[in-house]
Parts: sequence; C-alpha cells; structure tokens
Amino acid sequence: MFLAFKEIQREKLRYGLIILMIFLISYLIFMLSSLAIGLADENTQAINAWDAKKVVLNKNANISMSQSILTADDLKGVKLGKDEAYIGQTPVVVKAKDEASVSAQFLGIEKSQFIYKNQNLISGRKAKNGNEVTVDEAFKIKGYKLGDKIKLNDSDKKYKIVGFVKNAKINIAPIVYGNLATWKSLRQGMNNVKVSAIISQNANYKFNHKNAKTYNIATFINKLPGYTAQNMTFELMIGFLFVISLIIIAVFLYILTMQKMHNFAVMRAQGIPSKTLVGATVSQSIILVVVGVVIALIMMWITALLLPASVPMKFTPAIMLAGSIGMLLMGIIGSLIPVRSILKVDPAKAIGE
Repeated sequence: MFLAFKEIQREKLRYGLIILMIFLISYLIFMLSSLAIGLADENTQAINAWDAKKVVLNKNANISMSQSILTADDLKGVKLGKDEAYIGQTPVVVKAKDEASVSAQFLGIEKSQFIYKNQNLISGRKAKNGNEVTVDEAFKIKGYKLGDKIKLNDSDKKYKIVGFVKNAKINIAPIVYGNLATWKSLRQGMNNVKVSAIISQNANYKFNHKNAKTYNIATFINKLPGYTAQNMTFELMIGFLFVISLIIIAVFLYILTMQKMHNFAVMRAQGIPSKTLVGATVSQSIILVVVGVVIALIMMWITALLLPASVPMKFTPAIMLAGSIGMLLMGIIGSLIPVRSILKVDPAKAIGE
C-alpha cells in the first residue's frame, strides 16, 4: 500500500487520468441504473401500492389489462372478499383549461373495495361521486390543482380533481381514479361489459370461468408493454460498462507495469519479495477505483438533487452499493492481468544492467 501511494503521488497526472476514466464510467453506471429503476418503478407503482398478488383477466387479452374485458357471463359465480377488487382500465387524454394535455390511464374502481380505500393521498380527499376523480401526483407537477375541472378524451363531461395520489402510475402513465360507471361510458359500444380485471391481494386466489383466467402478478408485470425489453436493454448497457471498466483498468495497469519492469527487477535484486510488488499493483487499482467511485457517488447525489421531479430517476442505496462493489471487483480483476509479468521479472537483469 505504501508503494502504491508513493507512486500515485509522484505521477499525479498519469493516475489522475485513470481516475477520471473510472469516475466517468462509474457515473454513467449509476445514472443508467437509477434511470432503469426509476422507469421500472413507474411501470409498476400502482401495482405495488395495491400489494397485488393475482390478477384475473380475459384469457384472450394477451395478459394486458387495458385490452381485457370481462362480462357478467365471464364473472358468473365469482366470489370477492376484502382482498379482491374490480377494476376497469382504459387510456385517456386529460384536458383542462389553461393546462397542457396529459396522456393517462383511467381506472374505474368501486368505493367499497380496497383499491379505493387504500389510495395514498398527498392532498385533497377521495372521490365521492361520478363527477369527481383523484389523480396521480404527476398532474400536480404539470400544474394541475385541486378543484380543476378536466375532460377525458373528446367527452364534454367535466370531472373535478378532488385529490392527488402518491405512487399512482402504471406502464409509466399517470392514473386517473374514477368509478366503474365512468369507465363504462369511456368504453362505449360494449354491452354487458362489467370490468377489465379483478385484482387480488391473496396469493392463493383463483377464478377461471369461460373467458376469465387468473395470472400471477409477476407474469402480468412482465407482459406490460415494453417493460421486459426496457429492463434488458438497461442491464445490457450496464453490463457492457462494467466490462469496459475492466478492460480500461487492465490495459492501463499493464502498460504501466511494462514501463516499470526495470524498477521491479531492481527491487527484486534488493530482496523485495514478489508478493509485495503484486500487492502494490493491486492496491494501486483499489485506490484508483475507490477515489473514482467516491467522486462519481458525490456527483450522482448532486445530479439527483438538481434533476426535476418529472425525470424518472431513482438513486437508491442498493444502486450505490451494487455499483461500487461491481467497480471494485472489476478493478481487482483488472489488476491481476499484469501480475504474471511481475512474478516472472528476473533480478539478474537489474544486476546485469
């Protein structure tokens, strides 16, 4: 460790550039990881808030709640307890005077069931009738206020915003909570339609009848449009960044080791054991990675504070820990590449020279 510190202090510019590269890669890893978690969270915020375990959908809807329609015949004989709730979903465009239009998902729910009762309000109150709605906090960020009258799609009917709800997004779109009667009016031309789905908090709940089929919530989430592809894309990019960091550290240390072979030969001739030289190389790598990662963490924390709330980024302790450990492992592995050359150094060369 002493040799590592002394050399870094002597060659500040050279090692400073390596730290800069590690910082940039670490910062990008933290940024992409935060965005990946943030976007994934916005896909499933509402589902997680419901603590859903099972969902009953139309078996021909490709496990999509927005495409699912369950009729009274499909739900014949259904039994609902306190852990189950009807829900109707349809995409809408929300419009209000002097406010920007917002693409959202309208969810029709029943007042007697848990989804309505468990709404996590940050302001206002729950809707009491068909002329009132509660909306996700994203509407508040966009300038909507309590008491605003909104229109849904091309309907002339106005609905009053009476509450803002926390964690009310599904498939990245903010949710507008209303009643099932309003949902049915938005899904015009469908007779005998009752709901889109049944959401259950009971992992053992099951109802299959005619077109109705029960799915695990994990299966439902993985079928959300773009969810799996989005996560795999981010995971692939982050994985490549770790590999790139490994290559950069290995190449830099290998080049520096080759440049110091004569010095290593002299030290070996002086009786310094090979393990000391190897330890110095590994210690150098750890020091460089730790400094680069710490700077990246500080910059990422500042970035998270400065970014607007509309950016779906979630910089969590888990990301900090996983990213830091991953970079440290890449640094240690990269430092082992030139070890073979250090172990083969011949002290006789230094004596001969």
